[in-house]
This record gives sequence, structure tokens and C-alpha cells, in this order.
Amino acid sequence: MALIEVRQVEKIYDAGMVPVHALKGVSLRVEPGEFTVVVGPSGSGKTTLLNLIGGLDKPTSGTVLLDGIDLAALGRGDLVDFRLHHIGFVFQAYNLIPVLTAEENVEFVMLLQRKPREVRRKTVRDLLKAVGLGEKMRNRVSELSGGQQQRVAVARALASGPSYVLADEPTANLDSEAAGTLLGIMETLNRERKTTFVFSTHDPRVVGRARRVIRLVDGRVSEDTTRALT
Repeated sequence: MALIEVRQVEKIYDAGMVPVHALKGVSLRVEPGEFTVVVGPSGSGKTTLLNLIGGLDKPTSGTVLLDGIDLAALGRGDLVDFRLHHIGFVFQAYNLIPVLTAEENVEFVMLLQRKPREVRRKTVRDLLKAVGLGEKMRNRVSELSGGQQQRVAVARALASGPSYVLADEPTANLDSEAAGTLLGIMETLNRERKTTFVFSTHDPRVVGRARRVIRLVDGRVSEDTTRALT
């Protein structure tokens, strides 16, 4: 069974006089452990696709299966619970809580999961160390650089023990050095922890590191290429 399976998905937004046909018959599968990017020009449907496989939106037609579950069939409460336990999110704007420390931001999702304090503390320490921020645990995120904040966001995305991590333009606000550091960390997590990553991006730095590239043009898959590991 694929980790993520998209079957003939259409997504149409009601934008007034002229509806926007964002996705047109998209089908794809993502297997556990992949390091995949979705690329394409603005308006090609990248973010829409990530929103669908993240359970943040529902298709107009077609099916999105995550761990074999059709999220469109879940009620609101069950959908929120599924996202909390199965999906990690990394956003372009970080979406951290600025008045909290790095460790408090990472711990927050586990508080929602009602995990024991001892488990939360160990997970926070391990993850912040893994992303190179072990010495910044008690800094408020407002005191950290953009690259460091995005690394906190990666640690937070992993804290729930998700089936996969979705990253929407994660390097867009980072300089070359910070982006390279972040991507190296994600590659290490993918290789050593077998964490599945799916990115949407315009960034050639991200595309260059991907082992699978899915290209969208006008809401359709125009290319799906897998590269051999080196």
C-alpha cells in the first residue's frame, strides 16, 4: 500500500465569474521513505496538491488516500485528529509561536497529543539536537535567525511522529547558506530516520537534492522522474 495515493483528482475553486480549475485529473503515489519535490510555475497547482494530501482541503472529485484512509470521508474531529498524529507540516512563514522558546514550540504538538512529560522532554532534546539547535533550546524563537526558525519548524513537524512531512516552499525566505543547511538536515533525517518528505518549491536548490521530481503544468502532471541514489 502506498503511503500517499492520489487518484484522478480534480480541484475547482469558485472564484466568482470564472471558476479556477487548479488540478485536472492528477494521479500519483508516494511510497514510504521518499524525498520528493513537486515543482512548476506559479498557478500550476503545487500548493493545492499539498493542501489536499495534507488534509487541509478536499478534492472536487477523485480520491486522496493517506495511509489507506480517504480523508474526505472523515468528519471534522477525526480529520483534525488524523493530521495531528500522521502529518507534519513545514510552512514558508515558519508559523511558530514567537513568545515561546524553541523547545516549547517543538513540545506544543505533543501536548496536544497528550504524551507524557518524560517522552516530550526527550523527544524535544533529540530533535533539536538533530537539527543543530541543541544549544538554542531555551531561546525564544523571536531571538533566532530565519534559518534557525525554519529548523525549529522541522523539529516541530517531526515531534508528533508523523507518517510523512509536507514542506511548502520551506527555503523561500532563506539565504543560500541557511537553505543549504536546512536541506542537508532534511536529507539526513530522510536517510537515517527514513522520514518521508514531500516538498512544493520553485527553488532549484531543493529540486537539485530531490530523488523524485513531479512537475505540474496547468494543473496536470507533465513529468514524474526518479533519480538513482548516488
